[in-house]
Amino acid sequence: MRIGFIGLGRMGANMVRRLLQDGHQVVAYNRTPEKTREIATEGAEPAFTIGELVAKLEKPRAVWIMVPAGDATEAQIDQLLEHLEPGDTIIDGGNTNFHDDQRRHPRLAERGIRYIDAGVSGGVWGLQIGYCLMVGGDPEAVEPLEPVFRSLAPEDGYLHAGGPGAGHYVKMVHNGIEYGMMQAYAEGFEIMHASDYPLDLAAIADLWNHGSVVRSWLLELAALAFKAEGEDLEHLKGWVADSGEGRWTVQEALDRDVPAPVITLSLQARFRSRQEDSYGAKVLAALRNQFGGHAVKTE
Repeated sequence: MRIGFIGLGRMGANMVRRLLQDGHQVVAYNRTPEKTREIATEGAEPAFTIGELVAKLEKPRAVWIMVPAGDATEAQIDQLLEHLEPGDTIIDGGNTNFHDDQRRHPRLAERGIRYIDAGVSGGVWGLQIGYCLMVGGDPEAVEPLEPVFRSLAPEDGYLHAGGPGAGHYVKMVHNGIEYGMMQAYAEGFEIMHASDYPLDLAAIADLWNHGSVVRSWLLELAALAFKAEGEDLEHLKGWVADSGEGRWTVQEALDRDVPAPVITLSLQARFRSRQEDSYGAKVLAALRNQFGGHAVKTE
């Protein structure tokens, strides 16, 4: 198939490479032209404006947007609407809030433009092993583009999850679960790191991936991290960002009256990681000192 692709960051560029490897034709555009020129040396057809990208595609056109969610994606959609025609399709592959998908779909439909939301998981490893794709949209929009989805995904790694917003909704919950899993691993390895036993954490992570009920790709990555950085992780600062999906998952749980304590607490732990010194912890220490005379540390 022939498809337009906007956004050549770490994931976007590798997605283009994977499509090219499977025989698709890709017209690629990036806001910074250096990345466009780079991917052109690997077989993509370069475009240096949105108008040029659309002009190089045959009708009905399909354009995949792979830029940060929010204002950046909205800006790309607005620019595309200046050039696309009825029957064309926009695919948003960023980590977009599903409420935005539900808002965009009828707006674009009024102009005859089809809209697909694609939740993408795989990170920097996707080029090698494929991207898990959770796709939302009307069947008449999704089905013609399934050859692209199946090329990007590993075997059994693509699902048309439902109507507009369903793909990003499933990806949102996926990332919320990821928060909880990562936090559990982090706490377990911290306990072992504090142990009196001289434990080899990389070896333990490798071990648990052979027959253990807690085996996972995240454990494989933990083993790689311990081997690369050393078990003390001295060169890393314990500051953890969140890209939004964890917050949205917690909010959806609240809106639906669904208890989600693990995901909620894992999100709160990320907030705590960003504090140089927690005022709340100071209050706890002061209270313990007041009621029980417990020792406190002073600066």
